[in-house]
Amino acid sequence: MKRLIALTLVTLGITVSARAQWVVFDPTAQIQSIINTAQEVAQFVTMIQNQVQQIQSLTDQLNEFKNYESLFGDPKTVLLTTVQPLVTDLRKTELGQTLTALEGAVDAGEAMLYDANGLFTSIGTTFSTPNGKSVTRLEAQYLPVAAVQKTTDNFLSVSTDATARRVALKEEIARTTTALKSATTDAEVQKLTGVLIGLSSALNNTDYEINQATASALVQDVANRNDAKRQIEAKKEQQHAEFTEAVQKYGQTFRLMNAPTAFPTP
Repeated sequence: MKRLIALTLVTLGITVSARAQWVVFDPTAQIQSIINTAQEVAQFVTMIQNQVQQIQSLTDQLNEFKNYESLFGDPKTVLLTTVQPLVTDLRKTELGQTLTALEGAVDAGEAMLYDANGLFTSIGTTFSTPNGKSVTRLEAQYLPVAAVQKTTDNFLSVSTDATARRVALKEEIARTTTALKSATTDAEVQKLTGVLIGLSSALNNTDYEINQATASALVQDVANRNDAKRQIEAKKEQQHAEFTEAVQKYGQTFRLMNAPTAFPTP
């Protein structure tokens, strides 16, 4: 027993003397350090999991885009052969002229020689009297006729051009409709539908061009009829004034005798 007590005292002495050289161990600080490390590891694991989820989400989106592309198609890869004919038709200059331009281009000489490609007989710019005298026709009287001829030619030109374009546009509409029936992707369907709408609009536009040319001819004809009526009224007014003036002059020149005639007595 005494030996044990002595050994203990010796050990305590050695421990006390060596305390200045050993590192003091703090269990609480060690545990807190371990807890902090564990929390950092947990946060890192959470961050990794979030990144994995983001990668998975992006992968799902990419797969969805690929699935969308397989179902609806890629618009930039869809090339349509019916687009160029539509663009060409839309960029084509219209043959129809405005009524103002047509009236500004009238030529009385052309009106006299006009035969509508052999349908009418040209009257010529001159004519001969029974005595063989050559007389030049007055151009002013033929200007309204020349205006109607201009509008008529304009209508025929527009109508001929529109008819040819209508045939071509209807053919393109048929081709586009056939392609629309066999379309395999939504992108192709949308592009073909857009082209089909454009072709239909271009086809309707040919009707508007013909209507405009028809209206020009009708308006010019109405204007000519109105002018002819104006000329008749002006002529009647002029004739009435000339007749009144002639009567007055006649009355002044040839006075009626208002006294009985006196005969000499034998």
